Amino acid sequence: QVQLVESGGGLVQAGGSLRLSCIASGNIFRINGMGWYRQAPGKQRELVATVTSSGVTNYADSVKGRFTIDRDNAKNTLYLQMNSLKPEDTAVYYCNANIVTKIWDSYWGQGTRVTVSS
Repeated sequence: QVQLVESGGGLVQAGGSLRLSCIASGNIFRINGMGWYRQAPGKQRELVATVTSSGVTNYADSVKGRFTIDRDNAKNTLYLQMNSLKPEDTAVYYCNANIVTKIWDSYWGQGTRVTVSS
């Protein structure tokens, strides 16, 4: 059984910062790629940023230069540092991880809500 648990969301004013965390736990053999996605009200879920097991990152154009994704492989933890937040960043943020237990599978967290006020 694998679980992803996000934390760090909340209410922040435009221009502020938040740091999201996602901890993976369970019978984990290896974690491959990890990423953050978000879903705003009335919109589809979209990619925010991803990071490979070796640290190669990829960002949506809308967050480049403002958000930083990183991971601590020893702690099975994924982070998202969000700076210069804008009201359009308001969404539920989800952690995703490709995890090998006995087989490979893709797992999602329950989401953490980020609200940016103008």
